[in-house]
Amino acid sequence: MDIAGYLQNVTLLSDQVDKRELRVILSELLKTLDTAQGDVVEFGCFEGTTSIHLAHFLASTNKEFYVYDSFAGLPAKTNQDMSPAGEQFKEGELLATKKQFILNFKKARVPLPHIKKAWFSELNGGDVPSAISFAFLDGDYYDSILDPLKLIWPNLTPGAVVVVDDYANEALPGASRAVDEWLKAHPARLRVESSLAIIYL
Repeated sequence: MDIAGYLQNVTLLSDQVDKRELRVILSELLKTLDTAQGDVVEFGCFEGTTSIHLAHFLASTNKEFYVYDSFAGLPAKTNQDMSPAGEQFKEGELLATKKQFILNFKKARVPLPHIKKAWFSELNGGDVPSAISFAFLDGDYYDSILDPLKLIWPNLTPGAVVVVDDYANEALPGASRAVDEWLKAHPARLRVESSLAIIYL
C-alpha cells in the first residue's frame, strides 16, 4: 500500500496529528498486518483524525478495529502531567462528541469501528480484544497512557506494535513518564520517531 501517495490526497480533521506522524503510525500498522495476529485498538480518538485512516487501511483485512474515548474532552491533570509548556491543555479541552466522530466516518466512507464511550480508568479486560496486534495510544496524560497499557499488555500477540503519541512532546510530559515507567517493569524495544514512541514486542 502506498502510504505517501495516500497521504497526498487527504485532509486531516484536526491539528492533533500531522502527516509525518500519520505516515509513521500507518507504516507501523502495515508492518503488523501479515506478521501479528489479533485486532487493532485506539485509545483517544477525538474527532477521528487518526481513526479514519487506520480504518481505511484495515478495511481490506479481517482485523476488527476498536476505539475508546470519553467523548468528554481531557480529564483533570495529575502532578505527572504538569509542564509550563502545556498550559493550553485544560480539563474539558479537545472535546468531540461520539455523534461527530460517527458523522466524520460516514463522510469519509470508511467502515465504522467498534466504539466504547468511557474514561479509560473505567474499562476492564472484557472491553478489549483477547488478541491485539496493533495499538495506538493518544491519551495525552500519564494515567490515560498507563491505564490502556495495563489493559492491553496481556493481550498483545508476538510481533505486536504499540504506538504512543506525544512521547516527545514537552507540553505533555505524562505520556513519556508513563511509557518509561511501564517499560522498566515490562521490557520491550523502544524507538522514537517524531513525537511518537514505538514499542515492539
